[in-house]
Amino acid sequence: MKIVVVGGTGLIGSQVIPLLRASGHDAEPASPSTGVDTVTGEGLARALTGADVVVDVTGSRDLDPEAAMTFFTRSADHLFAAEREAGVRHHVVLSIVGVDQVPDYGYYRAKVAQEQAARDSEVPFTIVRTTQFFEFVAPVMDLSTRGTEVRLSSQPLRPIASADVAAAVADAATDEPAYGIRNVTGPEVYTLDRLAELTLAAKPDGRTVVRDESAGLFAGMPDVLTGSGTKAEVAPTRYEDWLTHG
Repeated sequence: MKIVVVGGTGLIGSQVIPLLRASGHDAEPASPSTGVDTVTGEGLARALTGADVVVDVTGSRDLDPEAAMTFFTRSADHLFAAEREAGVRHHVVLSIVGVDQVPDYGYYRAKVAQEQAARDSEVPFTIVRTTQFFEFVAPVMDLSTRGTEVRLSSQPLRPIASADVAAAVADAATDEPAYGIRNVTGPEVYTLDRLAELTLAAKPDGRTVVRDESAGLFAGMPDVLTGSGTKAEVAPTRYEDWLTHG
């Protein structure tokens, strides 16, 4: 099959493509660096010619709610128009566990709109929802650092390695359309401040962790980000092992 990975040069896409190629598929990246801009539609018709499956692992670099909504809705409009024209038989989109249960967080509202576009597109689809990536922990810590203190809440998370996310996306792309959601989580639940403590224990840099329920990116969010109570596939990689070997 020809599988086009939109966002194929990013963190997830760059890992999805070799997995698909190793399985014998013709997997090609589509991103601004390859001449494809989903927001404007530039290059999409060419990139999708002959495609059987499209995988969308793009993300908005701007977390501002309005900017994120514009990115995801315009990209979806252009993608699905090009997919219908090209006769694409399966659209796989990467999303977030619990995304539809956090209406006050603008970026999540934009992801919900992206999911809805897939449902409304008339293209067979699969939505792969995963929990937060291991790779996000360090940037969240940096954003929450004041002097030598990393101030974070005890928000529970069930993070997942990006390699496990890529494997789940590649598996969905080569399977039949689900016409619904596949949830994938990491193997263990941690509080956000505990993730920071584990990170600094493995890679000490002079900072210490202070629990502060009002601080950090996920402060005040409802406890829906672990996938608890949701039927989900459980990925194998533990955070401690990833810190040591990742």
